[in-house]
Amino acid sequence: MKIAVVGTGYVGLVTGTCFAETGNQVTCVDIDANKVARMQRGEIPIFEPGLEVLFVRNIAEERLKFTTSLSEGIQDAEVIFLALPTPPGEDGSADLKYILGVAQELGPLLEDYVVVIDKSTVPVGTAEKVREKIAQNAKVDFDVVSNPEFLREGVAVEDFMKPDRVVVGTSSENAKKVMEKLYSPLLRQGNPIIFMDERSAEMTKYAANSFLAMKITFMNEIANLCERLGANVDDVRKGIGTDSRIGKRFLFAGIGYGGSCFPKDVQALAKTSQDYGYDFRTLHAVMAVNNDQKTKLIPAITEYFGGSLSGKTIAVWGLAFKPYTDDIREAPALENIRILTAAGANVAVYDPEAMDNVKQLLPDITYCHTAYAALDDADALMIFTEWPQFRTPDFDKMSKLLKAKVVFDGRNLYEISTMRELGFTYFSIGREAVNRVESEVC
Repeated sequence: MKIAVVGTGYVGLVTGTCFAETGNQVTCVDIDANKVARMQRGEIPIFEPGLEVLFVRNIAEERLKFTTSLSEGIQDAEVIFLALPTPPGEDGSADLKYILGVAQELGPLLEDYVVVIDKSTVPVGTAEKVREKIAQNAKVDFDVVSNPEFLREGVAVEDFMKPDRVVVGTSSENAKKVMEKLYSPLLRQGNPIIFMDERSAEMTKYAANSFLAMKITFMNEIANLCERLGANVDDVRKGIGTDSRIGKRFLFAGIGYGGSCFPKDVQALAKTSQDYGYDFRTLHAVMAVNNDQKTKLIPAITEYFGGSLSGKTIAVWGLAFKPYTDDIREAPALENIRILTAAGANVAVYDPEAMDNVKQLLPDITYCHTAYAALDDADALMIFTEWPQFRTPDFDKMSKLLKAKVVFDGRNLYEISTMRELGFTYFSIGREAVNRVESEVC
């Protein structure tokens, strides 16, 4: 099939590259001329495990192309994906100006029947708005389909190539046939393509992400209560996660969710509810708890240092909102670092992928070339991202580099028993503090 993908952000680039990998002819369109030129040279603009190999291969085999011209990009296309940003406004609503702007441009450019696919996460009713914008100037038949993405950063290629399910919102029989043809190579293992109306498909994406955000937040509340009761959240997680009605995933306690999806989608669903006169109280609680959870370790580290962080050097491991990505949107590390520096602390950081992105926002902290370099002469270590290389460090080396063996772990990477045996002072989430000295001033 001939496919056009408008927008080469995270979703657009993964979508275009993976469809090219299944043998389609894909043209990606973006208004950023520098970005397009880089991609034409084979330079991938994002970090996502496994994507670069497919990206380079499909460019070499001429199945994946890039252009800044919308008319060139959609020429002879059977389907056009809209994978454009929908940033949150001040009130939490999704901004549709990019999607509707492209929809307005598409109308006079269409020469034959085409299926226009909303791939971006958009509020309920967006497909109708896109259809109206295109129809204002279109001279041929077309259909607008809602096809929300369910990609997890860090495993997006696997998620795309082997989806749990494909959700398609359309009432058009022609569009259904096109979508079945498009996705059939990805569903050979029998996972379903689920057809529904456009509004239900749009709602499905928000409902899925909001439910997962709620699940994470509930577990963090359980963790906070465990600390007060002397219970261990890891044991509680295992005890409830083996219940098939609950499941094991998204039950790990920590310092809250971040990224581009959960915060934005929860806000947008809450705003949609408000616009339709419904008070979605659960979502308001989720947002409030998650906001507090992000900086949960700040009171602990401040208390440990006797109420003042001035002059202390704090090492930070992890800047991305999750491992296997360089995405720092809504990353808890950023807010924590700002608080630490505002309190007079010096901060030395390491992240395998995200440091270049953070340098643009926080230029005055120290960026280190290795995780251990960040520890050199630091008063304590704080962990904000669960990169695998942080899970089994050289604790002897850590002990020699740190001024004192003190770790504040926002991702519960280490066993309580291990840290106790090694003589570390160790604070985590939902578990007892190890070797803690009350009101200790170092």
